[in-house]
Amino acid sequence: MFTRRESFKEYIRYYPVVSMILLIHILLFLATNLPVFPTKSIMEYLIGVNLYITQGEWWRLITPIFIHGSFSHLLFNSFSIFLFGPGLERLVGKSKFLLIYFITGIAANIITLILEPLTYVHLGSSGAIFGLFGYYISMVVFRKDMISQSNAQIIMTIAALSLIMTFLQPNINIVAHIFGFLAGLVFGTLTESKGKSILSSYKAEWYEIKRNFRSSRKPPARSIIILLVIAVLAAIGLFS
Repeated sequence: MFTRRESFKEYIRYYPVVSMILLIHILLFLATNLPVFPTKSIMEYLIGVNLYITQGEWWRLITPIFIHGSFSHLLFNSFSIFLFGPGLERLVGKSKFLLIYFITGIAANIITLILEPLTYVHLGSSGAIFGLFGYYISMVVFRKDMISQSNAQIIMTIAALSLIMTFLQPNINIVAHIFGFLAGLVFGTLTESKGKSILSSYKAEWYEIKRNFRSSRKPPARSIIILLVIAVLAAIGLFS
């Protein structure tokens, strides 16, 4: 589910929405960094500035989702989408995946507007990425028919690691990470529970996590590889 074996052409054909998002990331990064473009003007027009949003520049709730401030920032977020986006796009479909991405990213920026001062400036797709993690968690709880136990363990571990790294890295929009995750979790719960008891389902999953932790099962090799890659990328972001 999280190992990519497709060729370049196959990847684009199988995951068109993820491919489109990655392309937008790259194009906007080039447009805001190459001197042949009016980089400063483009960046200033697209980044999230709470003061300008309150003055009617509402597009700044959307455009920051695709803007990145450095190459390491672009690399970490784009790799996260490259790795974790395809599985969810195949599970829920192109339209719903795009809806999840926008709803969680915009929700993260709205809460940032509410909780942070008017002078606060923000950019990056991490709010939407955490929204994907939150939606994945809801599927682990309510759609066990679609996600294997090994993939569920990977999702839980990566989500936990990512949330922990939120508080360790400097210059991070913690609000966007947390509320992007919660937006994905809530949206996924509302759309995937399908009449199941929400509280009972989450309690059962919590007991399952504790039982697996106590059993100290050795994680699958691919889980370890993915965790190592994420840790390296997180270190790049931490020390860049």
